[in-house]
Amino acid sequence: MRNKKTKNMAFMSLFIAIELLMVMVPFLGFIPIGPLRATTLHIPVIIAGIILGKEMGAVIGLVFGLSSLVVNTIQPTVTSFVFSPFISDSVMSLIIAIIPRILIGYIAGLIYEHWHHKNNLAVMSISAFCGALTNTVLVLGGIYFLFGSQYASAIGKSYQELFPYLIGIIVTNGLLEAITGTIIAVAVARVLRRFV
Repeated sequence: MRNKKTKNMAFMSLFIAIELLMVMVPFLGFIPIGPLRATTLHIPVIIAGIILGKEMGAVIGLVFGLSSLVVNTIQPTVTSFVFSPFISDSVMSLIIAIIPRILIGYIAGLIYEHWHHKNNLAVMSISAFCGALTNTVLVLGGIYFLFGSQYASAIGKSYQELFPYLIGIIVTNGLLEAITGTIIAVAVARVLRRFV
């Protein structure tokens, strides 16, 4: 029991270190695409959820969320206000920056936990894909419902144009992020499962 706990803590430290390293290396964790930043930071969160469980996946997701808050505060873009209450003067920015990121690891871990006794590869893939989509859908949904008018104005669109624009991001960038994240997360998680 103690050995498993020690091993899990070691993996947890490793995932936190990877997450922070990805934040610090330019264009690795946050990739600027127009007014948005695409991200690869969801991948370690998904892997942690699958191999360490939903609670630890949620903790790594919290690290992602806090990283997003810090990066958007100290290196702001025109849309950083949705992730930083220091720019927006609204606590709602904390919800968008942190809650979806916590839920990435939690949902990936929850799905894997419930169905991993079936086809392991398929369940890992579904867990990873759902975790990645959780981030995209909740972040963009939060932007639309909590900051719709301000966000539309910041990117030079009308509020009526915002919904189709965000759906377009989900269908293009969001799905690409989810598919790429799924492939990498499953490949790494399959190897790491042997050590946990």
